[in-house]
Amino acid sequence: MLHSNHQRPISAKEIIRRYQAGERYFGETDVDEEILDFQGAFLEGIIFAPHSFLVADFRDARLKGADFSNCNVKTCDFRGADLRNADFRNALLEATEFAGADLEGADFTGASCYSRVFGAGEKPDW
Repeated sequence: MLHSNHQRPISAKEIIRRYQAGERYFGETDVDEEILDFQGAFLEGIIFAPHSFLVADFRDARLKGADFSNCNVKTCDFRGADLRNADFRNALLEATEFAGADLEGADFTGASCYSRVFGAGEKPDW
């Protein structure tokens, strides 16, 4: 369910502009026609939950406390990202990369990757 007056973004630049203007909720975002470039972006506390479908480059982005729960984050690159306390509960993670990401406190409970479902306290090791 969308928040009242919520407009779905159409590009990474629009999401970053709206984030910088104070918006944090981007649930139900469905931008998969191009790779969204969030490389190095400051997006702490951003909310993509629920039900966003993302194809994005989040390398070296600051995503502390970000909410990706119940999202399809296939083909996303999180290498080197700050994902401390991020929420990936029940997310689909196929073709994602996390090498070098800070996953301290991140929650992957119920997330799945190639039919593997993560238990409490488990995190991707790739």
